[in-house]
Amino acid sequence: MDAEARKDRSPDYVTGPESVGTTAEELPSARVRADNETSQMPTLGQPAERDEARPMHAEAAQASPPLERLRARARHENFPVALRVLPPRYRRHLLTLYAFARMVDDIGDAAPGDRLSLLDGVSAQLDRVYSGTAGDDPLYRGLAHTVSMCDLPRSELERLVEANRRDQVVYRYRTFDELLSYCALSANPVGRLVLRVFDSDSERRRLLSDRICSALQVLEHCQDVVEDAYAGRVYLPTVDLERYGVAEDDLVAARAGTGVRAAVALQVQRAVRLLDEGAPLVNDLRGAARLAVAGYVAGGRATARALADAGFDVLARTPRPRRSHVAASLLTSLGSGGVR
Repeated sequence: MDAEARKDRSPDYVTGPESVGTTAEELPSARVRADNETSQMPTLGQPAERDEARPMHAEAAQASPPLERLRARARHENFPVALRVLPPRYRRHLLTLYAFARMVDDIGDAAPGDRLSLLDGVSAQLDRVYSGTAGDDPLYRGLAHTVSMCDLPRSELERLVEANRRDQVVYRYRTFDELLSYCALSANPVGRLVLRVFDSDSERRRLLSDRICSALQVLEHCQDVVEDAYAGRVYLPTVDLERYGVAEDDLVAARAGTGVRAAVALQVQRAVRLLDEGAPLVNDLRGAARLAVAGYVAGGRATARALADAGFDVLARTPRPRRSHVAASLLTSLGSGGVR
């Protein structure tokens, strides 16, 4: 698809000054950022603006999309979300967590109207989940069951919501460390919740899981460069783009130039290093937990291979891991604790 064809499928362009990311410690709540820094707009595109005349509706996200439709999208992920060989009780909990995370991301990425209000609605629903009044919505009813059975901390679910709040007000990350602070909200909570599902939680395991999840998030950002650019977001660190002489318009070209490929290759290299650092978690686990986490590591390795096989050109097409490569990497991960 050429650049013009991509434009036809992209949101309308709105130009404005660039936003830059901050570290997690420096970032106030997204609600404050939205109220105080509404002048910060992305360069390539822009999510829907907040309508200040519109009242805030805590109930805005009360009705979730069909649960089965959300769960079905798991098969398109880079890694096996819930391997079929896992016991059914674990698969149900994993798919419920996936559906919740997918729904929150959909709101943050594509919902029409006031996305911050909709995300507030999700937090309001979590109030009900944790107070035992989840209601009849299948997604939240299932989440309430998983929360109860697995003793899930609300803080991890709220971090997923906060990541999407941040997406509404922060459009650039200057350094890789700043990007990792975003991954600590957008990805790492999922791994920590998975450990809870398998009753395998410990401080050491959480830290190893964080590395795996951050790696998976970075690899996904590499795959989604064009899609994110048309949404007004750039997750490739700006210092790396500057280092390789990449202008933001280069991110929506028909093919990736040398600079874009180099910037993507650097992120993939960093992600693989994170996977290597987190992979000992596989041998630290037993049974179903070990199998599930090995699948996540395998998906990450297969995705990194797909990006490399494409010459790190993520603009001409989106490199996707082959199932055969995921399966082969899974066997390797189980045999070596995830370390190649």
